[in-house]
Amino acid sequence: MTTTILTIVFVVIGAAVIYLFMAARRLKNMPETPENDNIITFNPANFQQQTKSGLVLIDFWASWCMPCKMMAPILNELADEIGDKAKIGKVNVEEHQQLSSKFSVRNIPTLVLLKDGKEIERFVGVKTKDFLLKQLLKNQ
Repeated sequence: MTTTILTIVFVVIGAAVIYLFMAARRLKNMPETPENDNIITFNPANFQQQTKSGLVLIDFWASWCMPCKMMAPILNELADEIGDKAKIGKVNVEEHQQLSSKFSVRNIPTLVLLKDGKEIERFVGVKTKDFLLKQLLKNQ
């Protein structure tokens, strides 16, 4: 009886490891999301000017971050849908560490919502377009 239970446990663990390996492989091979003209790429030179007024959602991301890659198409759709009600932008945390430090970004993706240059909301991890759209519309 103990042998049967151990066999079942090893089979389940083996299947889980294989599944996770395959999922990681699929994510690693995920194609790059094309750039969207409605998303601003923030850097220290343009950040202050672009964020000083209105509603701005900033995505702090890195090219090696799988959840960040999952957020890219969601943000593209959101940027197309929200129009001029808010700005959507991104900051590469590896290229612009001073901006990520300014906002104390510890995990990525981190999305920071600014209103007239002041942080009003923060979201960590992958979020749906509907969730983000609701947050933008409620903070207009």
